[in-house]
Amino acid sequence: MKIVTVFFSLTLLTFSTQVKAQNKKVLADKIIATVGDKFVLRSDVDNAIADYKRQAQGQEGVVIPSPCQIMEGQLIRKALVLQAEKDSINITEEDVQNAIDSRIRQFLQQFGSKEVLEEVAGRSIFQLKEDFRILIKEQKLADEMQQKIVDKVKITPTEVRTYYNKIQVDSLPLYESEVQVLELVMHPKANRDIEEYVIKQLMDYRRQVEMGMTNFEQLVKLYSEDPSSKENLGQFSLNRNEKNFDPAFMSGSFRLKEGQISAPVKSKFGYHLIQLISRSGDDAVVKHILRIPPISNDEIDDTKKFLDSIRKDIFTGKTTFGEQVNKHSDDDGSKFTGGAISGRDGSTYVNYDQLPDKDMVVLLKSMKKGEISAPQVYVDDRGRKTVRLVFFKDLTEPHKENMKEDYNRVAARALEVKKSKILESWFKEHITNYYISIDEEYQSCIEIKDWTKVANELTKQKTY
Repeated sequence: MKIVTVFFSLTLLTFSTQVKAQNKKVLADKIIATVGDKFVLRSDVDNAIADYKRQAQGQEGVVIPSPCQIMEGQLIRKALVLQAEKDSINITEEDVQNAIDSRIRQFLQQFGSKEVLEEVAGRSIFQLKEDFRILIKEQKLADEMQQKIVDKVKITPTEVRTYYNKIQVDSLPLYESEVQVLELVMHPKANRDIEEYVIKQLMDYRRQVEMGMTNFEQLVKLYSEDPSSKENLGQFSLNRNEKNFDPAFMSGSFRLKEGQISAPVKSKFGYHLIQLISRSGDDAVVKHILRIPPISNDEIDDTKKFLDSIRKDIFTGKTTFGEQVNKHSDDDGSKFTGGAISGRDGSTYVNYDQLPDKDMVVLLKSMKKGEISAPQVYVDDRGRKTVRLVFFKDLTEPHKENMKEDYNRVAARALEVKKSKILESWFKEHITNYYISIDEEYQSCIEIKDWTKVANELTKQKTY
């Protein structure tokens, strides 16, 4: 059993499979593997593959796992669950419920409404949640057990160097020039007269809907400044315990009754008019109109002057860039990292194409390493005029991977390889502790040859 990357396919709902099942007769399900008292069904494998294909639609170069690879993932998960139960690893009902709610919200966001979701799935929301419960708990137990096995695995500098020295020189990755950039972002505040004007507009929108002059969706199309409104018509699926949404928006949403429209609600993004579409316990579906009070040149100039004063204080040593980010940045994403822009792998060194916008790329081309820019005005991803200071902290030259410049990257890879070996050893040690059976259909799968060997030995013992 060669474990390079252990993955567990948790298919909670494959709509294409569900819909087809409603329209024509299908073969009865079949147990194709057993680990202890845990079963793998043919539908587990078929649905997982269908789900991968559905998620890969429209994407190029996506490799769909084979049935043998899916089976390997299922067997690994079952074994981990058995060991987790044996070791009394506890998963709370609250954790399970939160995971179920999160998955339901994803589906509601995807299909637009509770009614459409239930029609496509052929089941009520309540039934779907119950269907998910066992699978999600099982997945969480497997994750916790895997983490327990590798939790204390560390790697030493000597092991990192040994790992690196085994890589053929021609196989070492090439890295483009990368930059380390910090930013202090501030959104200029509109004056109170402008805010009052926007509030009056929103109140007028609410009046038009309540008097039957128009409907909420039409107003979303005409006036909402939320960039996502074109795709979702201002609709969001919320859960009271979710932390990703603005607290004021969440509070305003859950105070409403179904069909009711709120008074204007102020959030960090602007002012919202919120309509509650439906609610079930801590879950709600809402539509909203976002209006962003326009910013005048005066507010922009005030913000530029303030940031320029901070820049001067940094130059004179009165403060540091990180301190000022923590005090004044309006960017939640970088506020608690000293303003550092991170890549997809969490590294603070990024390629130019990973920078948040073209304006920053152009700015950096005119700066030298170690410089802090003058306040720069740009338009953020929500269409707001924003001002920032940019600290060009470091620059690397294009290079082949080496231990001096890329130690952290090499160490991360080496650690993952070590963890994989630990997992492989763990399975080889524990696999014989379980009753295992594998259906003939999967006996030839190379990926599960260790599992098949144990299963066949058990079959021989039964025969004798």
